[in-house]
Amino acid sequence: MIKNIKDKLLFVIPILLILYFILNLLSGNRGLFSYFEKRNYINNLKTKEKLIIQEIEELEKSNSLLSDNIDADYIEILLRDKFLLGKKGETVYIIKNE
Repeated sequence: MIKNIKDKLLFVIPILLILYFILNLLSGNRGLFSYFEKRNYINNLKTKEKLIIQEIEELEKSNSLLSDNIDADYIEILLRDKFLLGKKGETVYIIKNE
């Protein structure tokens, strides 16, 4: 009877160990599913970083135009774009490039 139990344990224990390692390979903090989630999260962060860097570059460019040497033409362009200002009797045409 003891030999029968030992034979069963010798068969069951390796199967349980294999299942344990397979489950840990797929799940958990360092598992396969977690790896794909983290990779997707990193890709999203990289795209956000690129967008933020582009926005910073645009702001630095517009800020450089508004530094000590004030560019009147640029200020006029800003006022016309943001507040839709124009002179009396002036017709404003908006041309959009597609």
